[in-house]
Amino acid sequence: DTARPDLAPEAPGLLAASLGLSRMYDDDLEQLEAGMLLYDAFYRWCRDATNETHNWPTNKVKA
Repeated sequence: DTARPDLAPEAPGLLAASLGLSRMYDDDLEQLEAGMLLYDAFYRWCRDATNETHNWPTNKVKA
């Protein structure tokens, strides 16, 4: 731990997720279980979805 979240653009978000989880759970094992789901989602995004864009069509009716 460098205590330098400015070194990578992702760092503040990961720190926020970690600190948020620590305030949601008193039980370490429950926190770990919830965190693993979150960190697995981050991993899958890094592995599979970093190039995904959100130019999806909307359901808005054009006037």
